[in-house]
Amino acid sequence: MPETIPEELTALRGVGNSLRERLQRLGVHRPVDLLFLLPQRYEDRTRLTPLGAVVPGRRVVVRGEVALSEVVYRRRRSLLCRLADGTGQITLRFFYFSKAQQEGLARGRRLVCFGEARVGPGGLEMVHPEYRVLAAEEPVALEQSLTPVYPTTEGLQQFRLRNLIAQALDRFLPLLPDWLPAAATAGYPALRDALAYLHRPPPGADLAQLAAGTHPCQRRLALEELLAHHLSLRRLREHGRRESAVALPPADALRRKFFGQLGFTLTAGQRQSLAEIDADLALPHPMMRLVQGDVGCGKTVVAAAAALRAVAHGHQVAVMAPTELLTEQHRRSFQRWFEPLGIGTVWLSGSLSRRERQAAYEAIGSGRGQVIIGTHALFQEGLEYRSLALLVVDEQHRFGVHQRLALMQKGAAGDTRPHQLVMTATPIPRTLAMTMYADLDTSLIRELPPGRQPVQTVALPDRRRPELVARVREAAGAGQRAYWVCPLIEDSEALDYQAAESTHAMLAEALPELAVGLVHGRMKPDEKDKVMRAFAAGAVQVLVATTVIEVGVDVPEATLMIVENAERMGLAQLHQLRGRVGRGTGASSCVLVYHSPLSEIARQRLEVLRQTSDGFEVAQRDLELRGPGEVLGTRQTGMLQLRVADLSRDAALLPAVQDMARELFASSSQAVESLIRRWIGEGSRYGNV
Repeated sequence: MPETIPEELTALRGVGNSLRERLQRLGVHRPVDLLFLLPQRYEDRTRLTPLGAVVPGRRVVVRGEVALSEVVYRRRRSLLCRLADGTGQITLRFFYFSKAQQEGLARGRRLVCFGEARVGPGGLEMVHPEYRVLAAEEPVALEQSLTPVYPTTEGLQQFRLRNLIAQALDRFLPLLPDWLPAAATAGYPALRDALAYLHRPPPGADLAQLAAGTHPCQRRLALEELLAHHLSLRRLREHGRRESAVALPPADALRRKFFGQLGFTLTAGQRQSLAEIDADLALPHPMMRLVQGDVGCGKTVVAAAAALRAVAHGHQVAVMAPTELLTEQHRRSFQRWFEPLGIGTVWLSGSLSRRERQAAYEAIGSGRGQVIIGTHALFQEGLEYRSLALLVVDEQHRFGVHQRLALMQKGAAGDTRPHQLVMTATPIPRTLAMTMYADLDTSLIRELPPGRQPVQTVALPDRRRPELVARVREAAGAGQRAYWVCPLIEDSEALDYQAAESTHAMLAEALPELAVGLVHGRMKPDEKDKVMRAFAAGAVQVLVATTVIEVGVDVPEATLMIVENAERMGLAQLHQLRGRVGRGTGASSCVLVYHSPLSEIARQRLEVLRQTSDGFEVAQRDLELRGPGEVLGTRQTGMLQLRVADLSRDAALLPAVQDMARELFASSSQAVESLIRRWIGEGSRYGNV
């Protein structure tokens, strides 16, 4: 029987319960996981540097003889050893040392040291270098490969981690299966060769390339990691298709009343998306659909029309959004549409008092609350739904798959699961959407409602701020309203950014005839709501805000958007902010204020926004300029937790990922389960490594 890689960490020499717990904090649960715990950086201990050639800021190996050793008592007690080799000298400085260490570093001792050289009071020095005392005539034994520096945790030293990984490489790397199709990895190193190289790069390896993550060995692992995440999402989709859901028949009578009171007709894109949603809801399997649409295209109306199919047949709908400001916007919209139809809405937020929360829980549990709107509070412990049949998740890119699944579990009743409709106003290029949202079917709403005018976008240097103040006065005099967005709440010594509080004070002084409001993330929800309501009603003409108003604010009378430090923001965020104006029938403008000098990438981003208002075009240019990280969010968004791959760097791998996923799903369930377990980790039931 062929040898297999053991499952228990205790199969490694020297690993007991205590060390196992520390390794698990690093995500290492099996010996094979050590092979995929890759170095954060490398140190070059393969060459000896003469002391006369040492330069500050470099980490080097040096050899020499102790010419002077003394304890000094200046600002703090320290042991100083002057090391010389005939070409130059360097001082070794130790703040923490024992009597035995002091004796071991006596004058005349030969040492080999590794550390970072820096400029000290008496010339070059190393503070607490690694060192070894050499015996007489003993040669320096240099490393045969670059030294890896791994991510670690409290109580687990680098040398111990290196020893464990060396064990795993020597014992288990030869047994590691390569699950990727051979044709798909042509031109890349084999899996075992890639791992061996990354753990033990040879002398002369390109450290800059390794630091950038673009080495062919890193690309080989990135390909496999992206494939594993894509497979996990596709498997989630396949699993969902086998689950049961309540089939929701048409609700034609209720829909007619709803559309009759809207005062406008749906666009072709809205009608097409709703038809696709209706087809899904009619099936006895959970819908898993993503609706993509540009800012202001009317996704919320489509979601409301979909919700009527659940409500008409006695079921509940949960609408989840990432911020309280956005949930408040949805609450107002749904109440305006649904209360005339006799449909009860409930708002659930972490800011509710205990009494308010209890009342909301009772309404939801009894079924009186038919449409429930809230943040993460929608899947908190203790909340019970009477009959949850549809989930609507807005701004999908702000949530992770696991958060959506947590809400889905809340709606589980026996073997049935609720339908899912997720929406994003951040358009995503097709390749990315197919790869990173592989668990969802996709609908697109491309056009804006009739009557909307494109927003004129200009970029101005911040020295022209006084002109903008005059422009705000002019807009307010014409009965319009203006946003003035700043990246920070208050002034910072570390960042040369325009702050909301100081801008609010400046505008209040410069425009005494106008009411200037302030909204930022530290305010209580009721305070923000009060200011926003005043702005929507016209009692406040100018709203100074941080980017909390990026999504969810709908004030048709707002026709001027001014964004400070626009050069520091990503295209997606700037496009979202621009989408806060142009929501009525009046001509609107967006002014991107920048601080000179502009970097080339910042200049190109601002130029894109000046050239187009099409969110899909903006997303495509974003992909070309900065990669999909700007489109899909950072590695910490919860959607993906990537160890090797980087969406901003490895977008070119995604078409190959889709092709491989199709092939593996058709040919090897073992490969699918094993790759998911290798990179994501889902328990022993998912097969081998």
